[in-house]
Amino acid sequence: MKRNKTLAVVAGFALAGSLAACGGDGGDDNAGDGPSKFIEAGSGFEKIADATGPAPEVEGSQVGGDITVHIPLDPGPENLDPTDGWSVLGNSIQQALTHRSLTQYRRNAESGDMELVPDLATDLGTPNDDYTEWKFTIRDDATWENGKPITAEEIKFGIERSFDVENFPGTPGQEYSVKNIDCGEGYTGPYSSKPADCSGITVDGQDITIKMTRPFPDMDFWGSFMAMGPIPLEGSEPPAYGAKPLSNGPYKIQEFRPNETLVLAKNPEWKPESDPGRHQYADTWTFKFDADQEKVDAILLSDSAESQTAVSNRVGATNVSKAKDALGDNFIQQTGQCVSYLAPDYTKITDIKIRKAIAYAFDYENIWLAGGQVPNVTRIPASTIMPPGMSGRKEYQPDGEQFTFDPEKAKSLLKEAGAEGYKLSFIYDDSAPELVDANAQQVKGFEAAGFDVEAIAYQEDAYELFGNKTSPINKKLNLRTVNWCSDWPSAYTMIPPLVTKGSQYNTAFFDEQEVQDRIDEIPTLPLEEQAGAWGDLDEMIGTEYLPIIPTAYRNDLFGAGSKIGGFTGDAAMSAINYKDLYVVK
Repeated sequence: MKRNKTLAVVAGFALAGSLAACGGDGGDDNAGDGPSKFIEAGSGFEKIADATGPAPEVEGSQVGGDITVHIPLDPGPENLDPTDGWSVLGNSIQQALTHRSLTQYRRNAESGDMELVPDLATDLGTPNDDYTEWKFTIRDDATWENGKPITAEEIKFGIERSFDVENFPGTPGQEYSVKNIDCGEGYTGPYSSKPADCSGITVDGQDITIKMTRPFPDMDFWGSFMAMGPIPLEGSEPPAYGAKPLSNGPYKIQEFRPNETLVLAKNPEWKPESDPGRHQYADTWTFKFDADQEKVDAILLSDSAESQTAVSNRVGATNVSKAKDALGDNFIQQTGQCVSYLAPDYTKITDIKIRKAIAYAFDYENIWLAGGQVPNVTRIPASTIMPPGMSGRKEYQPDGEQFTFDPEKAKSLLKEAGAEGYKLSFIYDDSAPELVDANAQQVKGFEAAGFDVEAIAYQEDAYELFGNKTSPINKKLNLRTVNWCSDWPSAYTMIPPLVTKGSQYNTAFFDEQEVQDRIDEIPTLPLEEQAGAWGDLDEMIGTEYLPIIPTAYRNDLFGAGSKIGGFTGDAAMSAINYKDLYVVK
């Protein structure tokens, strides 16, 4: 899953967060005696197809109060249109509080694990024998914030909207709806296609049937995305709708100022009995984006009135020990199935020796430290596309040993390739001191390894830049940096988005036919063979081609004040579990 700006480009451009969301078992979210090791994510979730509302009450929960969530070093979503949502931060907030879809995740209080449960659908869907058709029945008791019932026709419209590449480029629908749902060749959504209707999605009352272009056994997981949720048939034209979309969750949007603030208030039309996973404990939520890390840490550590009902989705590395001692159980080390990586442009850097030289020239630990991370806790050296804990993952090293900062080895590889003094051109975010320091360390390492470096300051959306083939800046680049999290616990959401020819998130522009053929073949294999096949493909890609260089697997550190209850992590979203938070009176 992608992330907004700094979240998307964690490895070198902005070392703060990540792009889509998801994946992994929650396990024990608390850090115990403090962060001391990397926590491995699990490989799957239990499915509770018959879960019904209301959601199980959180032990000790209370109603009322106001929660303020500080978001350091992340500007937040540019808009709130559900079809557009594919960032870890935006999805974790909206899917928890304001917008519903076919399915959802909730936290099992006994195990601490996340589990897939119904949302607007009455169950997790019914597939045919070969998973080329799925049927969902939409519940009758769910409503919009204006009191109108949610219909299957509105969900059909929402899914059709996800095909619209003009209004929603770089969104999850382009990766999963377009590739899997059979709307016919050339279909581009309800605003531009003729006919506007997708014949592969049919509605009969509150039943919706979706036909696939190929077997898609993961449709129940894909159903948890807002792009698989309802959109009003009228008054929802993009881009205006993204400023204040209609809510159908427990909270509605009171105020949204992009890159600054999002304020949510209770939605009186939300019915707890209609929702197996969400709660409506707090009166209001205020999200403050792009916050200063040191100021946020100071608030959390003060135990002032402001601190007591505050939450932060990031704890600064220099204050980890203090935060652990001060916050107790409200200090969380949360894992997710994510990987940070460097993407050398495969069309420009064609020699694998140069790509390996880049891997040895990246000053891993010093870059992480400069960027406010904790080596071997929040960041651990990576070697594979599939992160630890993912089903089918194979442990291997692309060059036979773990890539570490070794400038002399990098120089030797450049010499072998006849590329001494090779020029690397990449962007970095200069909007915060930590990001500037991390980039300076990165440049220093590359130069020590014999590279010539052009580092370009850039504060806008990196993915928008990477996809703009006419941009003068993008044309200069031959190295791009990304952080990617699985959209659900399957390598299907890790490998194809990152290395498939033409994929919007194939920022290395990798293209090898034997890899493309295998990517097309694996989803057609028996289900029990697919995980291992993805692991084998991961190893082939890394050892034979190395189109992307995994740099880090990640854990995140979250903190909350003394009057915040129900504070846990959401391993499905690699984020805070906002659904269960309440204020202690």
